[in-house]
Amino acid sequence: MIFIIFKLLGSLALLMFGMKAMSEALQKLAGPQLRHVLGAMTTNRFTGALTGMFVTAAVQSSTATTLMTVSFVNAGLLTLLQAISVIMGANIGTTVTAWIMSLGFSFNIADFVYPAFFIGIILIYMKSRRIIGDFLFGVSFLFLGLSTLKDTGAGLVSDPEAGQAIAGFFSHFNEPTFLNSCLFLLMGTVLTLCVQSSAAIMAITMMLCSTGVLHLDQGIMLVLGENVGTTITSNIVAMNANVQARRTAFAHTTFNIIGVIWVLILLRPFYGMVCEIAGFDTSMTSASPGFAVKASMVLATFHSAFNVINTFILIWFIKYIEKFVCLVIKPKAVDEEEDFGLHFITSGIMKTPELSVLEAQKEISSFSERMQRMFGMVRQLLTEKDEKAFNKLFSRIEKYEGISDNMELEIANYLDQVSDAHLSDETKAKVRAMLREISELESIGDSCYNLARTINRKFSGKQDHFDEQQYSRIHQMMELTDEALTQMNVLMSGRKEAFNVNKSFNIENEINNYRNQLKQQNINDINNHRYTYAVGTVYMDLINECEKMGDYVVNVVEARMGTRYK
Repeated sequence: MIFIIFKLLGSLALLMFGMKAMSEALQKLAGPQLRHVLGAMTTNRFTGALTGMFVTAAVQSSTATTLMTVSFVNAGLLTLLQAISVIMGANIGTTVTAWIMSLGFSFNIADFVYPAFFIGIILIYMKSRRIIGDFLFGVSFLFLGLSTLKDTGAGLVSDPEAGQAIAGFFSHFNEPTFLNSCLFLLMGTVLTLCVQSSAAIMAITMMLCSTGVLHLDQGIMLVLGENVGTTITSNIVAMNANVQARRTAFAHTTFNIIGVIWVLILLRPFYGMVCEIAGFDTSMTSASPGFAVKASMVLATFHSAFNVINTFILIWFIKYIEKFVCLVIKPKAVDEEEDFGLHFITSGIMKTPELSVLEAQKEISSFSERMQRMFGMVRQLLTEKDEKAFNKLFSRIEKYEGISDNMELEIANYLDQVSDAHLSDETKAKVRAMLREISELESIGDSCYNLARTINRKFSGKQDHFDEQQYSRIHQMMELTDEALTQMNVLMSGRKEAFNVNKSFNIENEINNYRNQLKQQNINDINNHRYTYAVGTVYMDLINECEKMGDYVVNVVEARMGTRYK
């Protein structure tokens, strides 16, 4: 009995691994196009639903599509309205998995598994076909796990003692009462949440129903529970994301719960309709010829019919679902300088290297914008005369410096995780460039803090003030530096093909020439006793730090463009 239990658990693990490997291989094949497809084909609710359906059918994972959608909303690439329609379509696309599994009950799929393994290993060793080999291995493991699960389940049920014990347990819940229905609904939700795979629970449900241990009434309640349980994954992942991403995940749960409610109300006629479509006679027993095939078809048909009809009904009420989730999930009032978390990178959303690089790119763009805001505070600090306001602003700049250090470390750690995946040469080059970008952006933050400390030292030391000409020159240098930062942010938030890199290089030339001019002018002014040597030193410290910042900005531009400044 212990051996059989471990065989069941092992076959379930094999099925889950095969599903994961197949899904990841499909995502790698389609990865670069997924972002463009989701972005371009969600112009209205109907195209959004079709996009979600086809993408999910392609990658064989509604969880992957949902997490991609949440991450795109988090990154500002999709609106909440578009995301809800995509997730509705994803629910339809995921029903393909159930039909694939039902095939395993129609014929002995294991006969085709071993040739697929053989072909797969050949393709894996052919580097150009490696992903196709990974896909074949995933499919093979999935069907091998399903076949083993089916055979082991049948053997367990046929065992006199074990079969009687299992049948006796489920017989307590055979009565089609509302309480029993809710119990199996909850069971399906909890099991899917624990296993983190609705496909695995669907396989178990099919196995139990095909052997006659579990009544089909109970099986369809487990299927409904799986539809609710699979939505909880995206809610867990979205907990650390922005408010729109959390609303997207909650909309997924809301959509499926509404569907479960109306199905429970119309369960009898709905179940009868599904049985008629699948050609299943409700008087059939497990001893009837073809019962296992028909039972698995009923579950697959029920899963598809539920999601198709639910989508067709609720797609007309997307705006109301949007209003509801916005009402339930309100944005948190958090001061930006107190928010040390990343905005776009969220743990758990690392389904493909392309998606991970996209998230990192959006985060680096946010990092870049934050550094320009920090420099704006430094410019404000230079002209601040009130001591209380000065100290408050200086404190904010200190917090921003801490944020820049944290952002560099967290983005670098994330990119390090991405680097562990199987990457193309192009993606590897992007990751290397991003690591350089965040290092240079953190240096910009350090420069801003150095400027603020120099201004603070002058303010606190009650030294002589700069004369009007010095203030004018510092402001002009800071204006050039801010212009360089602006150009950098244009590049970071847009497409590098449309960026004129010469403009950034020209600003850097201007900053260097102006610094050299002011350096010579400063020596002359000190010799002519226009101001003291101490004031001149502080003055040049500010000028030199701005020039350093200009160098860091050019380094960021170089890293993004893949060019060198000469």
